[in-house]
Amino acid sequence: MAGPALVIFDCDGVLIDSEALSASVFMEELALLGMEIDLDYFARNCLGRAFPSVRARLERDFGQALPEGFEAHYRTKLMTRFSRDLKVMPEVVEAIRRLDRPYHLATSSAPARLAQSLAITGLNTLFEGRCSTASEVRRGKPAPDLFLHVAALYDVAPQDCLVIEDSEVGIAGARAAGMRVWRFLGGAHLAPLAAALPQTPQDPALLGGADLAFDSFAQFTALLSAWPLRPLIQSSPFSGASK
Repeated sequence: MAGPALVIFDCDGVLIDSEALSASVFMEELALLGMEIDLDYFARNCLGRAFPSVRARLERDFGQALPEGFEAHYRTKLMTRFSRDLKVMPEVVEAIRRLDRPYHLATSSAPARLAQSLAITGLNTLFEGRCSTASEVRRGKPAPDLFLHVAALYDVAPQDCLVIEDSEVGIAGARAAGMRVWRFLGGAHLAPLAAALPQTPQDPALLGGADLAFDSFAQFTALLSAWPLRPLIQSSPFSGASK
């Protein structure tokens, strides 16, 4: 079988178009506490990270502790918004059904949030028994631990894995694991980058450290057939908070 032996998908911003919704609800809840952040802050410090590291960064930057129960309250509000507005990424179901190799989901989301997100979008049947979260490893993204954990589950060497990520945090984790990584730009939160993709596909700002970038899962099967497309980017150092 040509191509990667295992495909590892991030969830938020890759399988489901959730990141813009998450940012909106999170910013609204923080504003009620007098902690004003913008989309740039969210992208740099929250996107792709597990909540404990996000909490630590916010409390350090604002010099105040988040109240007890904030995470649970935020997640309740978010699930209410998800139940109304969350959508699966276009073409992703068809792309996964066409896969002729093992695949798995690796996310920084908490297990309960992941389960709810998959149920809302109907992806739970496709990913039953194929999910891992940062709660299963000592360090979340951008550390390589979660990706290496998934590879070990399938007894696949890191260099034979392909990771699909949207965030630079996730890309850094995949690279640190020694895996190829493609950046998906089709989520609403990355629309400005996706708009520039046809003109500047090799722009470092679009790649974010990935081997290539794409914005539609309609392209995915064709891209896999051209694997590996370019030499493997070598592992790089990372910095990030522990899970």
